[in-house]
Amino acid sequence: MKRGGSECVVVMEREIEKAKLKTHLIFAYGTLKRGFPNHYLMEELMRQDDAVLVGVYLTEDYYPLVCGPHGIPYLINLPGSGHRVKGEVYAVSESAVAKLDEFEGVSAGCYERLSVTVAAAAEEEGGGRVEAEAYWGHRRFAEVLWKTKGEVGLKEYGEKEAKEYVRKENRPGGRNTILDLVP
Repeated sequence: MKRGGSECVVVMEREIEKAKLKTHLIFAYGTLKRGFPNHYLMEELMRQDDAVLVGVYLTEDYYPLVCGPHGIPYLINLPGSGHRVKGEVYAVSESAVAKLDEFEGVSAGCYERLSVTVAAAAEEEGGGRVEAEAYWGHRRFAEVLWKTKGEVGLKEYGEKEAKEYVRKENRPGGRNTILDLVP
């Protein structure tokens, strides 16, 4: 069903108001994006009114995005390397951040939730730059992973990369994270 212009404006204004109630902006660049293996978590958070999709954004700076073991995507905090990475920004509640931190293995040292400046990918996304947070590959292994990938990264995590992704329960030998593979 196609919406008229004024109806779209009302819907967008409602979503913006919901977004203002959230305390964090999260930049999702991998499996949490729409259409990818772990988006179910974002859908659950949206159903609970703990998350709102803001739109499609690009990192302001260039960063490496690589896939590690089990096809797991990692954004590497090496500004000036790689590409402007495309992802989605979600406005999320404090409780959603706690769930995402757990899911991403922040306390285990798999990822670090750090700031990133992102810019709207299209005019209709509201324009401008915003400060968001992203789950970066942990500094303990990130640069080594970037080098093992020949310092070649992705602009966007896409369908091709998603085909390589192995869910935790399907990973061989009980290896759940990159931490099982690094010293």
